[in-house]
Amino acid sequence: MLKQTEGSKAVAEAVALCRPEVICAYPISPQTHIVEALGEMVKAGELTPCEFINVESEFAAMSVAIGSSAAGARSYTATASQGLLFMAEAVYNASGLGLPIVMTVANRAIGAPINIWNDHSDSLSQRDSGWMQLFAETNQEALDLHIQAFRLAEELSLPVMVCMDGFILTHAFERVDMPSQEQVDAYLPPFVPRQVLDPAEPVSIGAMVGPEAFMEVKYLAHAKQMQALELIPKLASEFKQQFGRDSGGLVRTYRTEGADTIIIAMGSVLGTIKDTVDEMRDAGHKIGVLGIISYRPFPLQQVKEALVGCKRFVVLEKSLAVGMGGILATDVRMAVTGTGLKGFTAIAGLGGRPIPKASLHKLFLEAEKEALPPVSFVDLEWDAVNKQLAREKTTRRSGPAAENIMHDMGIVSAKFG
Repeated sequence: MLKQTEGSKAVAEAVALCRPEVICAYPISPQTHIVEALGEMVKAGELTPCEFINVESEFAAMSVAIGSSAAGARSYTATASQGLLFMAEAVYNASGLGLPIVMTVANRAIGAPINIWNDHSDSLSQRDSGWMQLFAETNQEALDLHIQAFRLAEELSLPVMVCMDGFILTHAFERVDMPSQEQVDAYLPPFVPRQVLDPAEPVSIGAMVGPEAFMEVKYLAHAKQMQALELIPKLASEFKQQFGRDSGGLVRTYRTEGADTIIIAMGSVLGTIKDTVDEMRDAGHKIGVLGIISYRPFPLQQVKEALVGCKRFVVLEKSLAVGMGGILATDVRMAVTGTGLKGFTAIAGLGGRPIPKASLHKLFLEAEKEALPPVSFVDLEWDAVNKQLAREKTTRRSGPAAENIMHDMGIVSAKFG
């Protein structure tokens, strides 16, 4: 059924159609509307049998999800930013125990300085936690990926993060095609756990593992994610047959035929990139787009194949590995090792900074000329940065950097330091 709705509400309805039995969450912007909507459905008796558990923190939310999943319940939670960091210990436990929990991450920057707007710092900080990570470009894809995520998690007995850009998607009203309960039931079978705490058949879950077996257990988690590289496209194909639309998969190409330059990105920024590429294609530029949907497991082979025939690529990413540069770019470069392709990393949109088409035009034209540095920062205010660097070089008590930079940029009226 076609409907105009907020992204968070669409995700909440999709999760409800997946018949979760336990939902546990602690509110944090921009995730809050998702769990609020689910809580209202449970309270109204529209989602049953389901227990909605209010917890005192994000750490508690993941801890409850671990317990409920281990007890055999289809379990769901959601978080963002500092909330994801607060539950980090339990995030690793969930994957290490092989529990098929689904969690929405409404991507938001990590402080300090405090910032509530979108980038990908939060979920990418957990890239080695053992969770699968799927990134949505649109609200329709966010809706669809949640349905596929429950199937993926439960077939492999591994947890899945569905990542959608905070505010940009979660609070945007778009038209979505909401499936029926019958459609979802036909695609997503009842949850049959691979492991369960059952008094009738007692087992231990979470035993201490010493050096003699720890590596083998960790390798099994890796092996399951390698299995996901085959399962994710299969589930996307079945989803298309059942629901009539392409959604999910590992990667998605756009106008890459005959492209000399390919732009690689994840999430909602792909829409702006595609619009820019359309304009440049119309002007005669040979340029295309590669969207990454599955960040973990990372589709090395599919990325390599998508870049065959191009001369260069630019990884545009909304995250920063401090002291290194790109995060997504590191994985892409691993995929093209030995191919001789020229690659560039462009950091953009940190802390919700707009990424306008004019800036992308300029970046992509520079990439075509191979005039970009290995790592560049889109629309960075170099004057403000250089003023602070000079201040720190000349004055020992130079003051807090964030406040100084805001003053230099005219954002605040009082000078600090």
